[in-house]
Amino acid sequence: MSPALRIGATGFALIAVCYGFARFAFGLFLPQIDNELGIGTSLSGMISGGSFAGYCVAIVASAILTERFGARAVAVGAALVASIGMAGIALATSPLILAIAVLVAGSSTGLASPPMAAAVAAAVSKGRQDLTNTVINAGVSAGVALSGPIALVITGQWRLAFGAFAAVVLVLAIAAAISLPAASGNGRAGGLPPMTGPVLRLISASFLMGASSTALWSFGGQIVANQLDWGTTGTGLLWTCIGAGGLVGALAGTLVGKFGLDHVHGAFLGLMAASILSVGMGLGPVPTLVGGAVFGAAYVMLTGVYLIWGTHAVSDRPATGLMVGFLTIAVGQTVGAPIFGLLMAGPGVDFAVIFFAVVALFAGAFPKGTLLLGDNLEKKRRQAIRQGAQY
Repeated sequence: MSPALRIGATGFALIAVCYGFARFAFGLFLPQIDNELGIGTSLSGMISGGSFAGYCVAIVASAILTERFGARAVAVGAALVASIGMAGIALATSPLILAIAVLVAGSSTGLASPPMAAAVAAAVSKGRQDLTNTVINAGVSAGVALSGPIALVITGQWRLAFGAFAAVVLVLAIAAAISLPAASGNGRAGGLPPMTGPVLRLISASFLMGASSTALWSFGGQIVANQLDWGTTGTGLLWTCIGAGGLVGALAGTLVGKFGLDHVHGAFLGLMAASILSVGMGLGPVPTLVGGAVFGAAYVMLTGVYLIWGTHAVSDRPATGLMVGFLTIAVGQTVGAPIFGLLMAGPGVDFAVIFFAVVALFAGAFPKGTLLLGDNLEKKRRQAIRQGAQY
């Protein structure tokens, strides 16, 4: 098996479980958890925000640890942390225990992404790195898509679901230990990257996109429960549509190479805003499910865009380059989740949904395109395309 296929398959599965199950499945099962533990809307937002905050700390730590100890060790650690966190969710008996477990589970996603970028950089040929990275990133959608049918099959059994998720990720820890390159690291961490124009623009755009995404990641289940009176079956279908749509995100590397980052970024931010409105305004079953699929496609595509943006902007340190974009997405989510919860409890769900759709559009207000990696890099890209090479 080629390194690209071996690392891509392992990374896809690990990201699927860490993101789709350990992090985002909380929003899917939130109505059931709320019914049993009585956490309420505002506290739900705080717990979701805590999960994103744990991710922020973890992704910084992961970039540092990956540069010091290598990809394999950190990826295995991410899987173990995810298993512990999801087991804690399954066993939670109070909102406090639940909050701690959600924070631990959510932090696993921050630990998982940087070592995968480092593994790709270490073992995959340069011409296939963007494609491999974005395929791995699309694992988010597979995990979300699988969590929906699981919720339908075991209706009301959220504890059983998280217990099963915890067991699955233990298997992936073994797979990561076997499949990922040793990539032993250089024994030291390089610190923060220079705050150049490309990095600052990446930070601004990814922060706003992350904040807007919490409208559905953290509150999608509650929104459709309130707006359409959907129960577990409806929310499970929504999550399946979000996950299935997100598989489009595997094409991020191909689309950016063909149309340019600027066009892909702007188009999918517009689709994200439209999808938030489609799901959040209670327009009916079909617009809601279609909106969920569009949201999944937009979110994973945009995270793929930021992954490419970061790994090229800090090309000599791919784990850190990925960390910059993904960290600021999570910072935006940390800020966005409690704000959405407060707006939902105050002015109402319609106001919150419209506000967050506008935030998504504002993420496109920053220069990208040829300014992303500098005019010289864009010239090189165009020259490579003219010569028939893959850049």
